[in-house]
Amino acid sequence: MLYLSANVSFNRFGSLSLITKLVVTRAVPGTVEATLKVEQYNTNRVGTVHGGLILSLTDTLGSLAVASKGHFMTGVSTDVGTSFVRPAGRVGDVLHAKAVLTGIGKQLAYTRVDFTNPAGELVAYGYHTKYVGKSSNHHVCIILSLCLDPRMLTDAHAYQENVKFTEDGEKTVEGNDVE
Repeated sequence: MLYLSANVSFNRFGSLSLITKLVVTRAVPGTVEATLKVEQYNTNRVGTVHGGLILSLTDTLGSLAVASKGHFMTGVSTDVGTSFVRPAGRVGDVLHAKAVLTGIGKQLAYTRVDFTNPAGELVAYGYHTKYVGKSSNHHVCIILSLCLDPRMLTDAHAYQENVKFTEDGEKTVEGNDVE
């Protein structure tokens, strides 16, 4: 408990604000690249990027890599892990990440996320396994059955289904695109 109370920089703002400054720089089917400028609240007690941030980014970016293939629902995590190679930076540094969907089947999706510093050196890498079985054939009827109040439904819900993109990710070739 002493460590957690001493390490208020990482916990003070809650997990959602840890990645509010995440910038997706490139997204094509199966790959998502992003950067994050390190803020004080992203650091640990010795002033370097907190490992929990790297793990959270592995989870988030792994899910985005699945979504980049057109999956509206990205399933649930079954396994996630991170290996730390060297300190990932200090306040003001820019952390780079590249998430790749390494495989997807009827039940599971696998991703890998590499984290590099501005010099291009690997600082950490993570893996993320997701159960996508019930979400791989997602259709709007699932949303309708889960909605507690039908009045909350809007026209946007009509787009909540899987789509297929061109290889460069620029156009939708199957399903409805969001206007």
